[in-house]
Amino acid sequence: MSQKSKDETRNEAVDEVVDSTAPAEEPHGETANQPDAAALEKAVRQLEEQLQAEKDKLLRLAAEYDNFRKRTAKERESLFSEIRGDTIAQLLPVYDNLARALKQPCTDEAYFKGIQLIMAQLEEIFANLGVTEIPAAGEKFDANRHHAVMHVEDPEKGESVVVEELEKGFMIGDRVIRFSTVIVAN
Repeated sequence: MSQKSKDETRNEAVDEVVDSTAPAEEPHGETANQPDAAALEKAVRQLEEQLQAEKDKLLRLAAEYDNFRKRTAKERESLFSEIRGDTIAQLLPVYDNLARALKQPCTDEAYFKGIQLIMAQLEEIFANLGVTEIPAAGEKFDANRHHAVMHVEDPEKGESVVVEELEKGFMIGDRVIRFSTVIVAN
């Protein structure tokens, strides 16, 4: 069949359906398809309810996806921070050894200058990674940041004041990597 004859056949079929569903006159002027209008309204309401239910499902799905995205981003950041902290914790013995080397008397000026440069470079790396030293000497003792190994009586110092720092403590943001090892007065 050609396209034209298919279109003509389809149009004839539509005309037959329209003719067969044309409203017939009732004796009192009412049409026969009023019950059909009520059924159509009911069907429209059902479709609108289904559409609203699908919209609600879509909104819930979008909210769940957004929450998932935020949660995974937060977990990723937390994991990165934890790994960074663990890596820095493994470098801290090197820092301690360099600090001890700088405190020792040295007659070789070039050797001493080399140790100073290495320490400066390590401190710069720490700063770039957001690592900060925990203030200790002269500060009020804080069990969340300091580890007290000794108490001394010192009438000149206040209650629970750090007198001496034995080992530096470090933090990244609010997370303590290593507590400061300190001596506390009174």
